[in-house]
Amino acid sequence: MSAVTDSYFSALIGRLEALRETLAEPMSKASAAICAAARADQRVYVFGTGHSHMLAEEVHYRAGGLAFTIPVLVGSAMLHEGAVISSVYERTEGLIRPVFERYGMQPGDVLIIASNSGVNAAPIEAADYGREIGATVIAITSLAYSAAIANGRRRLADIADIVLDNGLPPGDAMIDLPGTELKVGPASTAVGTTVLNAIFADVAAELCKDGNPPIYLSANMPGAKETNQQLVKKYRPRNPHL
Repeated sequence: MSAVTDSYFSALIGRLEALRETLAEPMSKASAAICAAARADQRVYVFGTGHSHMLAEEVHYRAGGLAFTIPVLVGSAMLHEGAVISSVYERTEGLIRPVFERYGMQPGDVLIIASNSGVNAAPIEAADYGREIGATVIAITSLAYSAAIANGRRRLADIADIVLDNGLPPGDAMIDLPGTELKVGPASTAVGTTVLNAIFADVAAELCKDGNPPIYLSANMPGAKETNQQLVKKYRPRNPHL
């Protein structure tokens, strides 16, 4: 293993170890909010733009994942339809509300918004919309990043009901390249998916107390076809991506 590779592993593991303590309370609150929504047959929406949209897909129709999660996917603000223009869209005001209106979010639902910088128009408008609807808004963001670049702008962390600070530095990348001023090794995706999966695992464990939680099975596992078909039938009416 090279020195740079080792540095990245060490930095990422160190960040996750630190989050076990710093996020213990907000993760517990997030888990409680999601459990309450699940027990009321509400839904959990997950939204992000750019690379953050991968957190929405991470929990959608996922083996070992809960079936009441719904990704909010905005193609123009992701990467596959044009990476450069997606950066323009996520900073343009007024584009996100019409997208959210077609998802049928309801009071009592949960909206998880992933935005590392936490200041772009898209996540801010999404958070405002969630609060207006009466959803619990959970943010996964870097407080250090948003503080460094806000320059008077509103921050996602100031709007959300629950804030999960990933503790990452401004710019995301963690590793200095020797002899340069460049940094590599972004970590917001790895950290974000770990935090989300940990929360949902905790939720599933809590829901087990009520009976069998709605968990998808890997398609190659015994009984997966029947189990997953039943879950899709139940949750498809409110999930346009099933």
